[in-house]
Amino acid sequence: MVGGTIERMGSATAARSRPGPDDESRAWIAALRGEGREHEAATARLYELLLRASRFEVNRRRSAMPHLRGDDFDDLAHQAASDALMAILGKLDDFRGDSRFTTWAYKFALLEAAVKLRRRAWQGRELPVEPERWSLFADPGSSPAAGSEQRELLEQLQEKIKSELSPHQREVLLAVAVDGVPIDVMAERLGTTRGALYKAIHDARKKLRAGLEAAGFELEGNKEVSRGEQ
Repeated sequence: MVGGTIERMGSATAARSRPGPDDESRAWIAALRGEGREHEAATARLYELLLRASRFEVNRRRSAMPHLRGDDFDDLAHQAASDALMAILGKLDDFRGDSRFTTWAYKFALLEAAVKLRRRAWQGRELPVEPERWSLFADPGSSPAAGSEQRELLEQLQEKIKSELSPHQREVLLAVAVDGVPIDVMAERLGTTRGALYKAIHDARKKLRAGLEAAGFELEGNKEVSRGEQ
């Protein structure tokens, strides 16, 4: 009884200690939930804020995409701002006031801009389904003995990828983990979700780990160790 009372008191104290939305943030929420001119004005102001955030993120990353023109970047920024606005309007109930509303909203635009840039970078490119250079796994600075161990591990890994994984798991794991295809690009191409792909990758790695251990390889965390003593 006493324990339950203390727990309830602690929960109430924690609830009172939360700062909650500041006045400006509450005004934003009220206006965006409103109707008529107030809603339209707040939406327009929010879009401008999101567009500034999107342009900032696009400009920060544009050096990595020299094949795109200035108009392409501006179009991406507008697309990101529009999608961020729609996402925010659908998640107003999720805002808890842990930060200012504008800070919370700003992050939506940064995320949308980053996702759109990754997708544009892969637009028109083929998604690899088999690794072209298995040497990506090797350490070029390793000793001859370690190199031999790595080759043995690599051979086993290739065999397990072919024999233990389903075609879908193999395609996803190699594209994302080996060839660096962004997870959201892969999800869009395959018509699935990021969560489903993360699960496929997790299951694939679990199968590979079990297969390599069964073949006599010791796996310590993320470091593969060849069979036998070191």
